Amino acid sequence: MKHGLLIRNSYWPSASMDEMEALLVSAAARMSIALHVCGNGDIPCVPGTAPKLPAPADFILFWDKDVRLCQYLEMNGYPVYNSSRAIALCDDKTLTHLHLHDLPVPQTILCPLTFPGRGYPDLGFLDQAAQLLSYPMVIKEGCGSFGQQVYLASNREETAEILTRFAGKSLLLQQYIQESHGQDKRLYMAGGQCVAAMRRINETDFRANIASGGKALPYTPTKEEIALAVNACSQLGLTFAGVDILDSANGPMLCEVNSNAHFTALYHLTKVDIAAHILDAVRGAQ
Repeated sequence: MKHGLLIRNSYWPSASMDEMEALLVSAAARMSIALHVCGNGDIPCVPGTAPKLPAPADFILFWDKDVRLCQYLEMNGYPVYNSSRAIALCDDKTLTHLHLHDLPVPQTILCPLTFPGRGYPDLGFLDQAAQLLSYPMVIKEGCGSFGQQVYLASNREETAEILTRFAGKSLLLQQYIQESHGQDKRLYMAGGQCVAAMRRINETDFRANIASGGKALPYTPTKEEIALAVNACSQLGLTFAGVDILDSANGPMLCEVNSNAHFTALYHLTKVDIAAHILDAVRGAQ
């Protein structure tokens, strides 16, 4: 029997994560895998020493963004999925876009780095960005989840206010895709295959996220959309991921890639055993 370790965040209570944990443990049992669960705070990260794991682990399913702990485990020889590199590239959207620049994405500009308390005394770069992107434009914090750190600015004043408020964080400016206002497609990828998908529609917000009030509908992705998602996962080194795709006048565009994407809503919508697909992809990657 194989032994796996599922690591989640010790300090963020989440009903969705609780349900995913149960689905993964149940799927593992059916696949003759003993999957133990712990939090990132349960494993002391002491460089130069061997990790003290709470249970034996032939592989580690890392459902957190604690990249340093993930690297520590990898450096000590543990196979970790997703890898620390893949998680880091997805966790900061500015890095995601740097590494996926050759795929169809909305036109994106990374804001120059400043420091908290200093802000942007000179917003000259914003005038250049407006010429390229026009208004309205989307502003995203590099690190965020569930669409909660994504904003829509209709003019220079709104953009300047948002940039000033979040100065010191990694930020990007992005072309607003009118055709995808309040909607997108989520493709759940595992082992290079699309195992489930849904269309998300939000009638009250430009963000499609369910956490922002969006509704989920079953969806069958096109070959072009699947190819785009496969390419994104391959370039980022992901064994499994949630890939968000926008409709545009020029065809499907990649919006975001999520290395730790929650799948409970998609599971209830489609009844697809996504947990089993993830574990099968991990088993195939070893």
